[in-house]
Amino acid sequence: MSEEENIFKADINNPQALIQEFFNKYSYLSEQDREQILRAWNYLLEKCGDEKRDCGSPYYLHPLRIANILAQSKLDAESIVAGILHSIKDFGVTANDITRDFGPQIEKIIAGVNRIMDLPINSKTLLQADSIRKMLFAMVDDVRIILIKIADRLDRIRHIKSLQKETQRLLAEEIIDIWAPLADRLGMQTEKNEFEDLSLRYKNPDAYLQIEKIVAQSKAERAAYLESAVNKIKSAAYKHGIEVTITSRAKHFYSIYQKMRKRNKSASELYDLLALRILCENNTQCYTLIGIVHSLWTPLDGRFKDYIAVPKANGYQSLHTTVMCEGKPLEIQIRTYEMHNMAEHGIASHWLYKKGTNHDLVEADKLEIFNKLQKLKETVAKEGNSPGGKPFMDDESFSHLKNELLGDEIYVFTPKGDVRKLPAGATPIDFAYSIHSAIGEKIVAAKADGKIIPLSKELQNTQIIEIITNPQAHPTESQLKLVKTSKAHQKIHSWLMTNDPTFSERLSADKAEEAGVVTAGTDKKIGIPQNLLLKRKRPKRKEQSDVVHSPIMKNVLVQGERNVLYGFAQCCHPHYPNLIVGYVTRSKGITVHRADCLIYHRIPDKERKTIEVQWDDSDEK
Repeated sequence: MSEEENIFKADINNPQALIQEFFNKYSYLSEQDREQILRAWNYLLEKCGDEKRDCGSPYYLHPLRIANILAQSKLDAESIVAGILHSIKDFGVTANDITRDFGPQIEKIIAGVNRIMDLPINSKTLLQADSIRKMLFAMVDDVRIILIKIADRLDRIRHIKSLQKETQRLLAEEIIDIWAPLADRLGMQTEKNEFEDLSLRYKNPDAYLQIEKIVAQSKAERAAYLESAVNKIKSAAYKHGIEVTITSRAKHFYSIYQKMRKRNKSASELYDLLALRILCENNTQCYTLIGIVHSLWTPLDGRFKDYIAVPKANGYQSLHTTVMCEGKPLEIQIRTYEMHNMAEHGIASHWLYKKGTNHDLVEADKLEIFNKLQKLKETVAKEGNSPGGKPFMDDESFSHLKNELLGDEIYVFTPKGDVRKLPAGATPIDFAYSIHSAIGEKIVAAKADGKIIPLSKELQNTQIIEIITNPQAHPTESQLKLVKTSKAHQKIHSWLMTNDPTFSERLSADKAEEAGVVTAGTDKKIGIPQNLLLKRKRPKRKEQSDVVHSPIMKNVLVQGERNVLYGFAQCCHPHYPNLIVGYVTRSKGITVHRADCLIYHRIPDKERKTIEVQWDDSDEK
């Protein structure tokens, strides 16, 4: 559908005529569905009144076009109602209002759509774009939220002409980077193709016009060529007792554009621009038809793909082949009607109603998406359930699917809209170091969505994080214990080793404790580690890099023992008759500090490694 095409024939200034035309187009909706949708429509009209868009069209027209896109895939009434009301909060309507008037489920969907709309999406790289797409799934618990947002973006790109040039460019980039690949992941081929073609028109208008011209010039010739091929296939299939439906088309523009770039050719130099699609009843017929096609024309080497036996990750199934037909390459796809429905609408196809009067929902079976070759068997509404039905994927299954897709990752934004991927449990300190080491070193506070949060607070998906720094700040040992990323841990550790003289001692002591070298009880005096007891008279100790002897060479007793390895801390240089304390380290024995040493008193949990020491009044040398 082009952006100029009018979706509704009724007067756009006559809202009741518009909604009636909508109902006339979609007979699958039950009377109960229609009542619910009409109530939402009147609610929107009451709230928006005569409000106009910047383009001059009535405010309510965009929500109805979203509803139309959703109904084309035969989504349930809840989805359509949420699509109509997706921006109702612009008029002061609260979550409580929506819950009261339309129920908690619709309020939940609308809230999810609004969260996505509020994201400062700014994709500068393909990696960032992929992170944003993953993040979109991380923040929703009902896949219909994504489907409504896809419908919203599709309508926006269809009517992009009403926007300013810079807005057009930004929207086209967002569509091609985020929403077209997302639609592809969900198996929504029709939406993906339209996203790509319309985005190309505004991102690279010269290439688009060149392709459009070439395709238009060969239209008459193409029609005769394809008609001949279609007749041959139908005749051969009839002889095998197979009834088929065949459609012919030129490949969509973006696909041609990609071929031009890949092969470095103009559109006029490409020949494989034509394709046929053959639809039949079952798998057996698909494989029979591929044999028929290959008997009519010679297949090209390496161009046969069996996506029926091995479906694509997004659930797509079909047989693909390219043959030489009358001297030109012709791509042919063969699939069942059910496969075609999945290929066209992807995940949305699982809301399709069966033909008949009871409006049972189709079962979602063997769904494969998000590059996870897993089979999900979901139970959907059976006979006797409400006509509107329920989502094909329940909360637990969708949560499981998100975990499979995302792993232990979260996605958060900078204030400028850049996305950052962090491990689950990451803190503002991790975020700061992901921006730049200098920011991490000077962090003193952080905001999430405009509110101050503790530096120990775990970040949540889609939050906008702002870091507050102070030039006097520096990394601390407590920060080291909070961070989850290897970069933050390595940078903080390196700073502490360089700038904190007691950090290495505490680190050694911690390792000693983990190895069982230091033992202490909460209510017992700490014991002297056996490896520190000297079996012979203690030799004169050599000065170590971080301990020195006091000028007054008076010895120290450790818990009354003389033959224990110890040294004096260089941070406070204790000497007789200062009051002293002992601190057990693993590699350097007992480090003796002044009792009033500030460095000693900053040691976390120091009581567990403090040992009794005193000057040896006997002054034994």
